[in-house]
Amino acid sequence: MINKPIIYQILPRLWGNDKIKPKKNGNLSDNGTGKFSDIDSATLDYIKWLGCSHVWFTGVIRHATQASEQGCTPSHPQFVKGKAGSPYAICDYYDVNAYLADNPEERMGEFESLVDRSHKARLKVMIDFVPNHVSRDYGKVGFSEGHPCLGADDDKTAHWKAENDFFYYPGQSLTLPTSCPKGIKPYEENPAMATGNNCYTPFPGINDWYETVKINYCDFHTATWDKMYDIVRFWASKGVDGFRCDMVELVPPEFFKWLIAKIKEEYPEVIFVAEVYKKDLYGKYIREIGFDFLYDKSGLYDAMRAVIDKSLNDNGMPVELWQSATGISRSWQFLGDLQPYMLNFLENHDEHRFASDNFGKSAENTFAPLYTALYLNTAPFMVYFGEEVGERGMDEEGFSGKDGRTTIFDWWSISSIRHLRKVIESGEYRSLSVSSLVKAGLRKEEAQFFVRFAQALRFAASDEAVTKGTTYDLCYCNFSSEGFNKDKHVAFLRDFEEHTLLIAANFSMVPAKMKLRVPQHAFDWMEIPQTEHLNTQTVLEISVPPMDGIVLQII
Repeated sequence: MINKPIIYQILPRLWGNDKIKPKKNGNLSDNGTGKFSDIDSATLDYIKWLGCSHVWFTGVIRHATQASEQGCTPSHPQFVKGKAGSPYAICDYYDVNAYLADNPEERMGEFESLVDRSHKARLKVMIDFVPNHVSRDYGKVGFSEGHPCLGADDDKTAHWKAENDFFYYPGQSLTLPTSCPKGIKPYEENPAMATGNNCYTPFPGINDWYETVKINYCDFHTATWDKMYDIVRFWASKGVDGFRCDMVELVPPEFFKWLIAKIKEEYPEVIFVAEVYKKDLYGKYIREIGFDFLYDKSGLYDAMRAVIDKSLNDNGMPVELWQSATGISRSWQFLGDLQPYMLNFLENHDEHRFASDNFGKSAENTFAPLYTALYLNTAPFMVYFGEEVGERGMDEEGFSGKDGRTTIFDWWSISSIRHLRKVIESGEYRSLSVSSLVKAGLRKEEAQFFVRFAQALRFAASDEAVTKGTTYDLCYCNFSSEGFNKDKHVAFLRDFEEHTLLIAANFSMVPAKMKLRVPQHAFDWMEIPQTEHLNTQTVLEISVPPMDGIVLQII
């Protein structure tokens, strides 16, 4: 197991798209798309250079889309979100998206070549496993032969049967919350099937996952389990090293316990990452079910976001408990021995870009939460493509609107990614020189941010105190210290053997002049020798700019 996995999440559809002026709500012909081949050896070498151990390709498996070009078979537009469609509305689990291939007929071979390139760059490959739902037209717009097709043998006269893969409403037609485009016959589904977000009705609402149908699981072994196992095994046999498992809490844990154990019998190195939001279930999913890592969105991410929101949008009211930086300490203390299994992040495809108006307002404000999430413990960390150049996600692409997120529904091209790809092609990213990066294609503000972000990430991947060390929280013992604001400041030690770091983060919009004491317990527990400059009596004075962090080697 890698000491501190760092995962780079990338949407191939968007990564390689060089369209200069994409159209709002544009189709595939209008706006184009990235290809597997755009993620070339130079790109993968760059991701490895950043310090990443894994690359997560999102939107690889064939999903419902309105596109008919480039080898795509279109799904009915009435239930497809956006022109491109959601990567999480799978319509063939044994195929990859044709539009991602230079030659659609050779698309699986091109994906396999991407996996091979990634491995040659010493990167592990992850893809999504979406076990809870599939597209409404799963198996109906073409299906790979030689594998079981979900729903093919269902008894549609029954609302529920253990033998069925889906839930049905016999005698009732589906009523979608969307209108049908002019000139197209409305989508028909009879009997109606239950919707993916546990919407058990023929009448899903506009906020439901109306483009999907719910898969029927039981808390005991059924043929559906075997079909889902066959899917995961298929991709593991292609060289996929890990699966990010979507909306795990909507699927019986008994299934995952069985699936993970069975896959690891044949592929012991394959990892499973769970999207989980209920903190009280963290222990169960790690200790009992067997997941390797869990999203910690409901823990560290939410704790930091509350503090940031209070700092950036201060209304003059007193700080509430949930808005205090003490919540960051409470978050990791709650985890106990589960800490190494939490996947920390500032961004992903579901959340706002940090630099967006909806979250951190500016990339410059990144480093207080980054230094906290990245250096707090040995837990893995995830980077969302473009995060390293401060991508703001403030384009108005179409279906997703101007929402501070990078679209997963639209054909689009991202200017900061176009700039970054030029730098990757030139190789100038290795210089970590602002002037060289600007000359190669980045804007000045992108280049300045990139240098610090890349340095932080590379340090996290290589420093043994970060990758292997223990953590000591300095917050609790400095609550009353001069210059330490328990609601805005975070400080902790990381130590491995004779190497000790002090990390401090200032979640405030004003400069911090922290004065920190290290208690006797820290020296005893971490087995750190007291020195002339580091002891229980000496006050460590640290200046940290607004919304920033600092890393000091003290031993």
